[in-house]
Amino acid sequence: MKVGVLMGSASDAARMAPAVETLQGFGIEVDERVLSAHRTPDAVAELARGAREAGYVAFICGAGLAAALPGAVAAHTTLPVVGVPLSGGALNGVDALYAIVQMPKGVPVATVAIDGAVNAALLVVQMLAVADERLAAALADDRRARAGG
Repeated sequence: MKVGVLMGSASDAARMAPAVETLQGFGIEVDERVLSAHRTPDAVAELARGAREAGYVAFICGAGLAAALPGAVAAHTTLPVVGVPLSGGALNGVDALYAIVQMPKGVPVATVAIDGAVNAALLVVQMLAVADERLAAALADDRRARAGG
């Protein structure tokens, strides 16, 4: 069970680190990569097309500005894709939010808040916990801890 955490630029790593840390805290293997829908489209398509066979269960994609990465991944896989719009640029991430949330019918990308990497990871854990009692119990413990009790 492996989750891909992708970002369009190495400069996005600090904002995507909370997703990696959250997933690892639940014992989920993470494959963190810098891939761009615009600069390395063939590599994005190749990874997404072979993901299921390679043991991936989901992707979390952080992207800013035009934010094409989550949609490009979703176009080439039927695995769950969660998009994290990243702040930056003239619109401070609102452009990325709109780009990710406006996917066409039939190619869904779940979308979290701008810079919402932790929620992206928790959403993936919730999806996986549907069929994994260990994760379900760990998620319940995490939720109680976040609530302060």
